[in-house]
Amino acid sequence: MQRSLVRLAENVSAKPLNLRVASATLLPPLPLYRSLLRAHKRLPYEMRSLGDDYVKAEFRRHKDVTNPVYVMGFLSQWKMYLDQLPEDPQAKNFKRMDATVFEKMSPEQLGQLYELMHATKKVWKTPEQQEQEAKS
Repeated sequence: MQRSLVRLAENVSAKPLNLRVASATLLPPLPLYRSLLRAHKRLPYEMRSLGDDYVKAEFRRHKDVTNPVYVMGFLSQWKMYLDQLPEDPQAKNFKRMDATVFEKMSPEQLGQLYELMHATKKVWKTPEQQEQEAKS
């Protein structure tokens, strides 16, 4: 069967999670955690420290979760994130989030995303922009 461009461009989160396929590609929590931290080593320092702190906090927050469906969702989302990280540190691999992802988020998750957006904007300011802010 030949792949079409439309099929390759489909967003994974628009479809419901297939547990059989996800479990075949999932890593256990500790190897996934280590792989994420290893993958962050290829990122610029500011992104690495922000990403490492976030990964550590999320895994710490969810270490006592016992619901298997929730654990599968948690691990599959982190695995998808790991797969999307660029191999080349110089690559610009930015993607827009799918609108269906926003619709599924709780108000708390939207608040966290908003805070993350502002934190990343502060990291990516040029030295000139930082000097202008310091003067005003």
